[in-house]
Amino acid sequence: MPATDYQGSSTPLTIIGRSLLSMKRDQVHALESPNDGSASHDFELGSFQRQVADRFHDLASVPPDELLSLPWVRKLLDVFLCCQEEFRLILFNNKAQVIKPPMDRLIAEYYERTVKALDVCNAIRDGIEQIKQWQKLLEIVLCALGDNNGIANNNCCQRALGEGQFRRAKKALIDLAIGMLDEKDSGQALSHRNRSFGRNNNSTSHSKDHHHRPLGHFRSLSWSVSRSWSAARQLLAIGNNLAVPRGSDVVATNGLVMPVYTMGCVLLFVMWALVAAIPCQDRGLQVHIYVPRHFSWAGPLLSLHERILEESKKRDRKNACGLLREIYQMEKCTRLLGELTDTVQFPLGEEKEMEVRQRVKELGQVFDAMKEGLEPLEKQVMEVFHRIVRSRTEGLDSLGRGNNTE
Repeated sequence: MPATDYQGSSTPLTIIGRSLLSMKRDQVHALESPNDGSASHDFELGSFQRQVADRFHDLASVPPDELLSLPWVRKLLDVFLCCQEEFRLILFNNKAQVIKPPMDRLIAEYYERTVKALDVCNAIRDGIEQIKQWQKLLEIVLCALGDNNGIANNNCCQRALGEGQFRRAKKALIDLAIGMLDEKDSGQALSHRNRSFGRNNNSTSHSKDHHHRPLGHFRSLSWSVSRSWSAARQLLAIGNNLAVPRGSDVVATNGLVMPVYTMGCVLLFVMWALVAAIPCQDRGLQVHIYVPRHFSWAGPLLSLHERILEESKKRDRKNACGLLREIYQMEKCTRLLGELTDTVQFPLGEEKEMEVRQRVKELGQVFDAMKEGLEPLEKQVMEVFHRIVRSRTEGLDSLGRGNNTE
């Protein structure tokens, strides 16, 4: 579907509703003060900074075993969507100021960053699709070694485990291990399946045309990433020239440059965290994120950045294809089960069978977590993509109308 035609929303309405009500309360309090106009403006900007800080404090408060899990990543995207909506309202409420220099330039630069983020969204969706392929292999293992219904954690009606089931499970485990190897050219397989949120996925004519046109011609709104695309380079491009606002710009924009800088940092961190968590083409986390500590949201954001970097440096995570907690659990469970199946002898002893069933049960729990979380995550990534497109279109239209009236 065309990106600009998107009307749906996967973000819980209660979350956006609470944030908008909070901003409205701040605005009401501001209107009750003596200097109505100036105080209302200051409260609006201050409210945005406080809410960004509160949300990142919430994200940073999770224990280590929840960081980079599917629920946490979904929560991260909720935070981005709420921040983006509040940022859009600030721009809407300050239209006259937005179209004036230097604000028009700063806004245009922010929208250029968001265009680069669209490619990241496409690459992340392909990574989610890859995880779904691994999930199918997990299902084969569970059907082979589980009970009659293929349910790993059901102790009723357990069938005897024979050589045929183990051969089938071992083949799926080997295929899964190969698929999860993080090789330099592993992203090429993903690029063959790349699909953009901005096009109809069922269109074969566009697909054929894709192979006959130069790669440099494609844009994020039309096609997914090319084979030469690099997540690491894209993140560097998003963060390029993301500088702390100068005092002169703060004065010239009546403080509006601050939410622009804040959203730039939020955008960069969210895209970086997605690349860290989900398999994608040419992953790389070597992005320097610097934010002065006097920003109220800097502490939790930088803390999360440091924690994720530390996670990536752990011995058992260095060569991982993604830091998503469920990928780590899947890799660990399948490795242990694979080692166990290599040692079984037939007929299968009672103790060994119990051990196998316990490993299968643990694998089933990972499978259930992925089954529950992957589909909603994919929808949220789609929502982020379309929300960025819509906000950028509205913003550029506003800037265009402002220039035409001058």
